[in-house]
Amino acid sequence: MTAPAFDLGLAGQSAVVTGAGRGIGLAVTEGLLAAGARVVAGTRRRTDALDALVAKGAELVVVEVDLAVPDGPGRLVADAVQRHGGLDVLVNNVGAVRPRVDGFPATTDADWEWTFTVNLMTAVRATRAALPHLIASGDGRIVTVSSVNARLPDPMVIDYSAAKAALSSFCKALSKQVGPQGVRVNTVSPGPVETPLWQGADGVAATLGAALGVDPRTVAEGAAAAAATGRFSRPTEVADLVLFLAGRRSANITGADFLIDGGMTDVL
Repeated sequence: MTAPAFDLGLAGQSAVVTGAGRGIGLAVTEGLLAAGARVVAGTRRRTDALDALVAKGAELVVVEVDLAVPDGPGRLVADAVQRHGGLDVLVNNVGAVRPRVDGFPATTDADWEWTFTVNLMTAVRATRAALPHLIASGDGRIVTVSSVNARLPDPMVIDYSAAKAALSSFCKALSKQVGPQGVRVNTVSPGPVETPLWQGADGVAATLGAALGVDPRTVAEGAAAAAATGRFSRPTEVADLVLFLAGRRSANITGADFLIDGGMTDVL
């Protein structure tokens, strides 16, 4: 791990990252460690990548926890506070999507409940557990990974789009309440990212490809073409933005949402 190009103000800070086993969460974890933070990584299953960081002596604790169960996020936060005596940064990253290839009528109550649990309630519960400790730190920061679909509702991911819109709204509202208490709350909204969520064996591209009878690579290429840059974002690029907002260099930024979508969204 190499030192960041400039001081993010994260050295010695205690951070929790949800969904840290792969993709954006793993990149954020690696970035926080490189910046000198002590990280508690929440993941449903340990991954080789996280274990490799531990083996190298990183200030990292891996906690296997199901964040979709009501007490999961709270247990993760409690573990971090117990180990480090407090908490400075919470990164709400965990999320998942299941394309609804059969349309809205086939999207059941159970589908909606699953989507809102994973993409909204995990963040709500982790934030609820972390907030007293973030306030006590005097300079707490919450960075939540939302999605471009919060602004670009897509019928193929109709429940995911709604959940991410709710997530962004929750973070904006919370920022107004806790800003005077010294806690900053921001969101990052990626477009398609080179992660298993999009490009894995059960990812968006594979699922849509199977439904449409086309190669998953064709689906991915079509999504990339919607961006002005003509490509997906990389996990490290999203992580760099998360780290800036989690650090002290962004000291007067709160209640903001930052798109990282290669120019896909038309926002003035």
